[in-house]
Amino acid sequence: MSTPPPRVERDALGIERVKSRRDLFDRILIGTSLAALVLPLFALLVLFGDVFGDALPRLHWDFLSSYPSRHAAQAGILPAFVGTLCLMVLTAAMTVPIGIGAAIYLEEYAKQNWFSRLIELNIANLAGVPSIIYGLLGLELFVRALEWGRSLLAGAATLSLLVLPIVILASREALRTVPASVREAAWALGAGRWAALSRVIVPMCLPGMLTGVILAMARAIGETAPLITIGALTYVAFLPDSLNSPFTALPIQVFNWVSRPQSEFHTNAAAGIVVLLVVMLTLNAVAIRLRMRLQKRYQW
Repeated sequence: MSTPPPRVERDALGIERVKSRRDLFDRILIGTSLAALVLPLFALLVLFGDVFGDALPRLHWDFLSSYPSRHAAQAGILPAFVGTLCLMVLTAAMTVPIGIGAAIYLEEYAKQNWFSRLIELNIANLAGVPSIIYGLLGLELFVRALEWGRSLLAGAATLSLLVLPIVILASREALRTVPASVREAAWALGAGRWAALSRVIVPMCLPGMLTGVILAMARAIGETAPLITIGALTYVAFLPDSLNSPFTALPIQVFNWVSRPQSEFHTNAAAGIVVLLVVMLTLNAVAIRLRMRLQKRYQW
């Protein structure tokens, strides 16, 4: 048998070195990605386990159904719990139609000129503005200028301003995922622009829009700084009965208990954190379930 030329051997060795180096880089990348996934989840589980262990003595029905008290053993979170649910419902009612409507206008109707590009730039920048700035804006606009006072309506409007950029950006990205052929097919069948949008395009991209709404509500439910800025109460011994009622929320109640020196109130704060996490995960689970049903219904 004839032996391969030296040049062929060198080329084969070079190919093997390149392949082994590439495999090494792939393994390093996979390991780094797994570490980036596992380590935060492990830290989150450790923190949640620690908080749950501290909260366990206070997790019972009396804690959920009682009003705040100066005595830690008698304090409950009923006003904060109800206030959080009302706040999220109002925030979603304001955010979803305005955010999705703005996304549809910018993506489907607005002309591509300097004005529309300026709006898009501002929306992208507003998504990264600190929440305390929105609190100051809500204080000046809703509490003082519109004279809504330190009410549930002012709090929901402030949180709506905070999360609107998230909903708009996510909804625009969802609209872009619909192929142009779908629009052309609807127009070819005689549908106008609005009919194509309302009956074909928007239903197909609703799962992506719901993803943006989920992310927005998950951020809104844990915000404290804007609510404190507009004057949400830290001690409420009544339930909100109208849109103009003063209110409190679970993050503010937890902040109030954490700021006290007594260890019993810290236990209450841990229990409040667990309740807040359960409420957030429940709302997200409902939204995710709805999104999955829509994904099965509209596939292309």
